[in-house]
Amino acid sequence: MNRHILIVDDDPKIAQLIEIYLTNEGFAVSKANDGLEALSKMDEAHVDLVILDIMMPGMDGLSVCLKIRESRTTPILMISAKDGDMDKITGLMTGADDYLVKPFNPLELIARVKSLLRRSGYTSLAQPGQPSGPAQEEHIIRIQSLEINKQTHSVQFDGRAIKLTPIEFGILYLLASHTGRVFSSEDIFEMIWKEKYYESNNSVTVHMSRLREKLVKEMDGEKLIHTVWGVGYKIEL
Repeated sequence: MNRHILIVDDDPKIAQLIEIYLTNEGFAVSKANDGLEALSKMDEAHVDLVILDIMMPGMDGLSVCLKIRESRTTPILMISAKDGDMDKITGLMTGADDYLVKPFNPLELIARVKSLLRRSGYTSLAQPGQPSGPAQEEHIIRIQSLEINKQTHSVQFDGRAIKLTPIEFGILYLLASHTGRVFSSEDIFEMIWKEKYYESNNSVTVHMSRLREKLVKEMDGEKLIHTVWGVGYKIEL
């Protein structure tokens, strides 16, 4: 089945251009003109990724992103004409996985979409042909009462699910797979985003902040990820 992309933009020309490029790449595409319509479409059918404009009448993209994150970890690529660092940080802090500034090269947008989908191989059930039951243990990392399952992209603490976005899960799994090792922001970006790190990139800092906030809240205040000042981040057992 083709991956389903939802485009949310009140500019029909931009939405149509994005749709043309996505359909040429084999994606199934739906469009919404505003935030409320977008949320309605997500309730009606499964969506694999959302391309979300910030500046929309009524319910803006930031509000839509927050609403989606209340119940879903669907990857969100936010697009906006606002190109300041604080605009990008605000978008990422509301729950977006990536941020692209208008006007953008459509080929770059397609590359970002494919990159996000590669990292979002989450599912609530094992896929046909994959091991289940005891054989699944090789995909699981346990740190005290925390359980990280790579196969299902799920995280639990004392049996309670912790909802993480694909990028947050990727960062956690990377650190948990190498306990005691310190990863710099550059290391994390290049291993998770699969792109070359560039100076003044706030993406890792913002996603790390969200991840740590969620873990501390769900783990009853326990601090799992530690900062090694001037070096990077690690999980110390």
